Amino acid sequence: MQKQEKIVKMFDDIAPTYDKANRILSFGSDVSWRKKACMSVFKFCNNELDIVDVACGTGDMIIEWQNQALKVNKNITSIKGVDPSAGMLEVAKKKIPKASFIQAKAQELPLESESADIISISYGIRNVVDRKEAIKEFARVLKKHGILLVLEFTKREQGGFIAACRDFYLKNVLPKVGGFISKNYSAYEYLPNSIDDFLSKEEFIKELSEHFEMLEYKSFSFGVCSMFIARKK
Repeated sequence: MQKQEKIVKMFDDIAPTYDKANRILSFGSDVSWRKKACMSVFKFCNNELDIVDVACGTGDMIIEWQNQALKVNKNITSIKGVDPSAGMLEVAKKKIPKASFIQAKAQELPLESESADIISISYGIRNVVDRKEAIKEFARVLKKHGILLVLEFTKREQGGFIAACRDFYLKNVLPKVGGFISKNYSAYEYLPNSIDDFLSKEEFIKELSEHFEMLEYKSFSFGVCSMFIARKK
């Protein structure tokens, strides 16, 4: 089995307990990170929006797009969730029955060119093996000057008390608690390793720059989570 297929199967396996594990392991912070990201993106957008959420998982980001749009009078004309995991999409469809979901890979979006105002991908880009192809695909699907939002756990800076606490939690606490909740210990051992294997914020910004110009970068919770907002060139 290829690496990408193994990752997808892992998410299929943990889908039923994924939301519960996320809330507990992030102490609810993942919800506030999504809210802040949506509001940050809306500053750069028109009022009528077609949104695509890639690696949508169980649909949490779609819920935030809808909730936050109401607060700032943005009209979402269409919103689609895309994910390669059938297990994750099954949960998402139950949570948001009126949303549109598509089973597909980030690097192979079955969507028309220049059809989206916003593409978001939350905690999913590091799981895409063909990352550069996916970024190229995001640029294809976005309209001219469309916005890309990436929320991700980037490679962490070393040194200092905060960094030491963060690393201890990710390496020692998260795998045990996540494994206990999901009964899949290897999946939650994969998470901290995938962060270590991912790019630094500078490396990722450089990778985006081929197709996008950076509009905003922000880190949350002592650098645990990074937000990238970029505009299609």
